[in-house]
Amino acid sequence: MSNTELLTIEPQELQFPFELKKQISCSMQLKNNTNDYVAFKVKTTNPKKYCVRPNTGVVLPHSVCDVTVTMQAQREAPIDMQCKDKFLLQSAVASPGATPKDITPELFNKESGNRVEECKLKVNYVDPPQPPSPVREGSEEGSSPRASVSDNGTINTTDSAVPRSYAESRDISSISPETKALISKLTDEKNSAIQQSNKLHHELELLRRQGSKSSGGIPVMYVVIIALLGILLGYLMK
Repeated sequence: MSNTELLTIEPQELQFPFELKKQISCSMQLKNNTNDYVAFKVKTTNPKKYCVRPNTGVVLPHSVCDVTVTMQAQREAPIDMQCKDKFLLQSAVASPGATPKDITPELFNKESGNRVEECKLKVNYVDPPQPPSPVREGSEEGSSPRASVSDNGTINTTDSAVPRSYAESRDISSISPETKALISKLTDEKNSAIQQSNKLHHELELLRRQGSKSSGGIPVMYVVIIALLGILLGYLMK
């Protein structure tokens, strides 16, 4: 924190997380410690490289003003990541009720007898923040193993760390309750139809045996009834 009698400036150094071909911004806070209106002006040794918003302004008594400094995208990294650029912040007492439009260069001219305070700020390049470490392979969270289904319905995964039972449980758990109830109902109907078919085949066999013993053979009515039942069962089995 840099202190003057008029303003408290934080931080002492402007730190930029340097990255090539990317605009980078940092901010500093100006706090008015007096009962006066304080005007300020920000200068830099490299004005083409930096953009300061606002570069001039008025801080009201016992209030705070934030200043944003943006470094233009750089094509090359400096040697040893050292920066020689500097900033100069000038402050002076302004008239009560002053606004940024009232600020003139003469206000910061010491030769005019004005009270002008100055604070120099250095520029420091720091490493950019590191992205979060990726989740290790094989963990349940973040892993997405590829899966394929063979002709017989078996699920094959390319990730050996994921067991087959886990993949099957995920596949079953993704089915909605309504779908599970429908599958259960259709399975019951299929089993019932199979039992009825077996029963009819058994009765047909008995009729054939009885017909072979009698001279008349199997009555036509029985044959028609069995054929209709067979068609019905065939429809249910689809």
